[in-house]
Amino acid sequence: MKTDPTSLDLLHDLAEPAPVPWWPLAPGWYFVLAVLFGAAVWAAWRGWRGYRASAYRREAFKELQSARTPAEVSELLRRVALCVAPRTTVADLRGDRWADWLAASCPTAMPAEVRRSLVEGVYRPGGAGPETAPLREYAADWIRTHRRPEPSG
Repeated sequence: MKTDPTSLDLLHDLAEPAPVPWWPLAPGWYFVLAVLFGAAVWAAWRGWRGYRASAYRREAFKELQSARTPAEVSELLRRVALCVAPRTTVADLRGDRWADWLAASCPTAMPAEVRRSLVEGVYRPGGAGPETAPLREYAADWIRTHRRPEPSG
């Protein structure tokens, strides 16, 4: 046996420490998990509120499928408008003022034939005319994208 303390024959392999366990977590991870859980609960709550707030839109789309005349489409648009605007604002709108209010509350431009259907078509007797298809398309777009118009003053 060699007695020289600097001899390489006397070296032993290094002992590796035990692997660090995943559990229990460090205190910082509990904070991160709490923040993530809170964010998930907040996002779910906001999503649920948004879903419930747009229930009138889903119902309006169902009813729009059965609307056949300009009067029925206009009535449906008025009921949807009452969901987002005060009754005092919407209830007394007729003719051009009604079409102007609808156009002001939707980012899509209102075609002239749709305006004509809203102003004159609701008073025509009879069923669905050729002007009903563009009116229904505009109504679907209005239901999907409408916003409360800014009060004019």
